[in-house]
Amino acid sequence: MDVQGKKKIIIGIVAGIALLLGFAYFQTSKPEPKETAAIFPDGGGMFDEPLEQEEEVIIKVDVKGAVNRPGVYIADSGDRVIDLIADAGDFTSEANKDQVNLAQVVEDQMVILVPEIGDEGVGGVTTGPETSLGGSSDGKINLNTATQAELETLTGVGPSKALSIIDYREKTGKFQSVEDLKKISGIGDKTFEKLKDSIKVK
Repeated sequence: MDVQGKKKIIIGIVAGIALLLGFAYFQTSKPEPKETAAIFPDGGGMFDEPLEQEEEVIIKVDVKGAVNRPGVYIADSGDRVIDLIADAGDFTSEANKDQVNLAQVVEDQMVILVPEIGDEGVGGVTTGPETSLGGSSDGKINLNTATQAELETLTGVGPSKALSIIDYREKTGKFQSVEDLKKISGIGDKTFEKLKDSIKVK
């Protein structure tokens, strides 16, 4: 074989090696496809339904009477009457604190009326469209909002039983039905029969 033939063979071998190296480089440098999990770390896709956000409940309470800054205040869930009175600048020096249930949990549209000393039978906490303290336009006493003085207007309910009713709702929570009144010591079926048409829980 002459020299020219050997050169052609060498050139062919070198060219083949160069092609192989180039192909190998192309394969190793090509980017790998990204997995869906890398694009959407939470496992979701672009067409997933958006997460629904819980609607924030706004609780507005009207604080009136013998407080330093009467007005409508926004309360947090779980706030009690005493917290809203603090927001309203606390009691005035003339306030009759005994007429208001300070431990009651507030609700939206609640009215807190703090009476002045000497205003007997005035003051307390109402919820919703009720027109007066623990009572309402239907004349019934609301066991969940009535003051001691209002409870004592019920047949067979004196100071001791009135305080027991208030103590029950502060420790146990709201009365769920008027029949719950029979859980109060001293109020049996006979007394309840006399009271059931004069009371309510909502």
